[in-house]
Amino acid sequence: MEDINLIQDEHEQQRVRREKLEALQNAGLDPFRHVTYKVTAHSVEIHNDFDAFEGESVGIAGRVMTKRIMGKASFIDVQDRNGRIQSYVARDMIGEDEYSRFKQFDIGDIVGVTGTVFKTQKGEISVKAAEITLLAKSLQPLPEKWHGLKDTDLRYRRRYVDLIVNPDIKDVFIKRTAIIKEIRAFLDGRGYLEVDTPVLQTVPSGAAARPFVTHHNTLDMQMYLRIALELPLKRLIVGGLERVYEMGRNFRNEGISTRHNPEFVMLELYEAYTDYHGMMELAESLIRTVAEKVCGTTKIIYGEHEIDFGKPFVRLTMIDAVKQYAGVDFEKITDTAAAKEIAKERGVKFENHHSKGDILSLFFEEFAEKHLIQPTFLLDYPVEISPLTKRIPDNPDYTERFELFIASNETANAYSELNDPIDQRARFRHQEELRKAGDEEANMTDEDFLTAVEYGMPPTGGMGIGIERLIMLLTNSASIRDVIFFPTMKPKE
Repeated sequence: MEDINLIQDEHEQQRVRREKLEALQNAGLDPFRHVTYKVTAHSVEIHNDFDAFEGESVGIAGRVMTKRIMGKASFIDVQDRNGRIQSYVARDMIGEDEYSRFKQFDIGDIVGVTGTVFKTQKGEISVKAAEITLLAKSLQPLPEKWHGLKDTDLRYRRRYVDLIVNPDIKDVFIKRTAIIKEIRAFLDGRGYLEVDTPVLQTVPSGAAARPFVTHHNTLDMQMYLRIALELPLKRLIVGGLERVYEMGRNFRNEGISTRHNPEFVMLELYEAYTDYHGMMELAESLIRTVAEKVCGTTKIIYGEHEIDFGKPFVRLTMIDAVKQYAGVDFEKITDTAAAKEIAKERGVKFENHHSKGDILSLFFEEFAEKHLIQPTFLLDYPVEISPLTKRIPDNPDYTERFELFIASNETANAYSELNDPIDQRARFRHQEELRKAGDEEANMTDEDFLTAVEYGMPPTGGMGIGIERLIMLLTNSASIRDVIFFPTMKPKE
């Protein structure tokens, strides 16, 4: 019953606001006629440097967030991009007609205030209005207790309202921009070249993921939204650019969770003449630097844990992680049949086409991943799940690959890149066999990429970092939806 009353009250407020707008328009005072307003100062500047602004005339603009009518004088709080500042509005200052119109303003309206900076008797920094202008009428009432709403779905759908009434979420997105800026500065400082590669691709590859499929009418051909940036960037390494990176959107037609959104930003970088050890040094230095620049410290809080980026990151092989946390030594498991047998005993689910390496990875996910709280490089992945990675020379069933886990979440993935075109073709062939067996996430063969590698690709280290996952860490956000302005949502019917 309470929800019905709230809806009815909201509809009534909408009706009243539209009537106010109509009255203004009939009086020739349509607020939407304004096209510019001269803003000379923002709230944070005035608060931070009051001595310089005191007694000065300023023009501020923003949204009315509170309103206190007290006879001949009133107060409003105006929220701009930085914060809020109080405005003192008196009938004797702006005139009786303007004051009467001002009293009809609603919470949420956009206003411009020209006036003098001063402090009230209670010490509140304010702007004494000489003129107040209605710049846009808000026809939707703002939620009064947004913080108390339990409907996170509504917050994600109406992010614009979330940003208006929730300063914390605005801070997250401001920090998001700062993080991306610092990542670019770090890589630019190391001589990397930022590049752009196509989002529409003829062959989706570079990751184990199901692509979004589309059709190009003019060429009459099927195309895909990219699932990874990898193969075009490695073509540029072949071309001699040596150090390249791209921060771009990937699209994966997969499930949605607190860590997965179908559209997300990935940083991928490639450096000639190094390997996955070089990528470990780069990852550790990059994350430590960004944390210090943006958060002011190398120690952050994420959930219940304090994460310390200042200490050397742990290095642990997948085999040792499974041995430590599951008590199973895959070095002693000789073949796939034996691996499947131990999986049955331990209740680890697998599919018929899975081999020993796949099952090792499943054991890691089941028993070990949750324990990797402090930054940990998980090393030496099975070749079966690493189709673009160099084998370890003296242990060819495993590859020179790591994933970086922080707070139990995969944050980065890196390789010593496979630059042997013959071995690469064989790996693609294996991936095609997996696709025929029903694995929709297996890689497709990219013939042009194979041709590129046949021209000669230098030894190369490469890495991908999920930007949203890093931002989640550095803003203590529990869900990827909290760090994406407009996460993917199913439309309401």
